[in-house]
Amino acid sequence: MIRKLAAEFIGTFWLVLGGCGSAVLAANFGGDGNPLGIGLLGVSLAFGLTVLTGAYALGHISGGHFNPAVSFGLWAGGRFPARELVPYIIAQVLGGIFAGWILFHIASGTPGFAIDPNAAGAFASNGYGSHSPGGYSVNAAFLTEIVMTAMFLIVILGATHARAPVGFAPIAIGLALTLIHLISIPVTNTSVNPARSTGVALFAGSAAMSQLWLFWVAPIAGGLLGGVIYRWLGQFGPDVTGAPR
Repeated sequence: MIRKLAAEFIGTFWLVLGGCGSAVLAANFGGDGNPLGIGLLGVSLAFGLTVLTGAYALGHISGGHFNPAVSFGLWAGGRFPARELVPYIIAQVLGGIFAGWILFHIASGTPGFAIDPNAAGAFASNGYGSHSPGGYSVNAAFLTEIVMTAMFLIVILGATHARAPVGFAPIAIGLALTLIHLISIPVTNTSVNPARSTGVALFAGSAAMSQLWLFWVAPIAGGLLGGVIYRWLGQFGPDVTGAPR
């Protein structure tokens, strides 16, 4: 169990450092219009790559959740024991916070670095209303996070099914997370992961902290929904011979 928790800590650390680090350090590198900045597409790809690489490196140890919403969704889908939920979530949140701390100290190494707590997406934080990159309402943000997380769980459960092609699950999961970011960065700066949101909100200021509740409640609700939907779908899938049930 200790090795599982260590893997979840490291994997979540890598996800937050790689994904949020790309947003803080590289998205707008050189200023507006500079071709060296990676922009929305680059940040989306960075999040997908962290999950893909982390799952290949650590998935065989802990299952490669790196996300409390994924742990809840796998439990709802019948793939994860309830007794391990709390330890996994603690390890994930601590990994996210450690990544936020490391990122803050890296970013502070350049002259003039400052976090504007009133700016949308400050320090890669998530938000709604005036703290949404596109000014989206709390209702739009809540719906987005539920739907995106639910679909993420459906992809995860499907890609890791015993009858899915062996060895390709991290690719499908990483590409799914990339797509999710391409869709929802303008709405919420994309969470679908309470540990990711917490890890940077602690350093982004009071506004990000005041809105953090949504990025716990909505992703977990979406994860549970996705887990339940896929578990229901699996009841009507073919048996091991390929014949319909």
